[in-house]
Amino acid sequence: MEVERRAFEVAMANVRTREPVRNQARMCFELLEDVLPEDHRARLLWRVVETLDLGKFLRTRKAFEGRAGRSVTSPQVLLTLWLYAIAEGIGSAREIERRVGSDDAFRWIAGNEAVGRTTLSEFRATQGQALDELLTEILGTLLHKGLVSLALVAQDGTRIRAAASAPSFRSADGLAQCLEQARLHVKAVFAEADDPEVTERERRAREAAALDCERRVQEAIAEIARMRAEGKTAPRASTTDSDARIMKMGDGGFRPAYNVQFATAGDADGGPRTIVGVRVTNKGSDIGSITPMLEEIEARTGHVPNVLLADGGHLHFDCVRNAAERGVDLIMPVRPASTAPTSKTAAQDPAVVAWRARMQGDDAKTLYRARAGLAELANARVKGRLGLGQFLLRGIERVTCVALLTAITHNVLSHASALVS
Repeated sequence: MEVERRAFEVAMANVRTREPVRNQARMCFELLEDVLPEDHRARLLWRVVETLDLGKFLRTRKAFEGRAGRSVTSPQVLLTLWLYAIAEGIGSAREIERRVGSDDAFRWIAGNEAVGRTTLSEFRATQGQALDELLTEILGTLLHKGLVSLALVAQDGTRIRAAASAPSFRSADGLAQCLEQARLHVKAVFAEADDPEVTERERRAREAAALDCERRVQEAIAEIARMRAEGKTAPRASTTDSDARIMKMGDGGFRPAYNVQFATAGDADGGPRTIVGVRVTNKGSDIGSITPMLEEIEARTGHVPNVLLADGGHLHFDCVRNAAERGVDLIMPVRPASTAPTSKTAAQDPAVVAWRARMQGDDAKTLYRARAGLAELANARVKGRLGLGQFLLRGIERVTCVALLTAITHNVLSHASALVS
């Protein structure tokens, strides 16, 4: 046995192994068109974007043929990157930039071109009008093909966390102190402009950061003045996102957030859901939001819904009257008179009386059961699968851009096959 053991040890000592070689070059051949299967989601989204009019994204560009200037990244590439990223639950431009260099799907969309996070962020944050028109264009196509019906629409608001912290909210006195400190900081930064140990790039970055801090504090002070004009007592505004407000969230807690209103069309028995209206406000309440949403739906589609479903938190008798004037059957629970924001005159309005009578019928109660399957399901998809759990941008205009882009992604995913047919 001893002899056999020694023989085995000698044999093991002479075993040949393959070790890694890292200093040897190799040549690789790759056809980017072949890295994705034909039925991949990235290919489908690319074909959908090809059918859209993207000239609206190039209105502010100055790099024309025959003139000096750097070529801009194709809007088809940028839009498809964002659509695919949101479909994968990614909302960060930095993460998209990273994946363009490592993920096959993102590489295929970009065509091996370098797409930086600055370009991606600028496209998402500054193209609000183009995104708004794009959502309208997609809805027009779906209506023309008979894929969307406004017979039944549900509206609901969802609170989405803002890119601001609770401690950043300050009173007017606190903001005055912050402004004084910000101005002193700006003076100190510009006084160090001749420091030989600071590079030109670092100097510009410091100056821009100091000026941005001062600007945000001034915006918060202006927001305080605006809230006082509206009659609010002891107003507070954030030094990082002056448009955000402290709201009660779905879990019962209070955090800085925005109220995103979606209007979703669909069939009560199932099928695809389509977002036909998007509004972003900084009001924690849904009261009075039905009339603006009806106006938006009509502006986008040329029609108003036959039936609009909403929960009791939207109740405002002016909205009930407006819906009746537009020929919309409003299905919304009747709140007790002690909690309804109204007057005796409004309570006796014929439109309000007719709405109360309608809600006593079995048909209205049956229709109202479809509200959760339309509005709340769309909200859950947007916040869960599409990654809109928290805004990464600041300001209501930029936040609206994110909401529009997410709604476009939702609709494209719901009707992608039909849009390319």
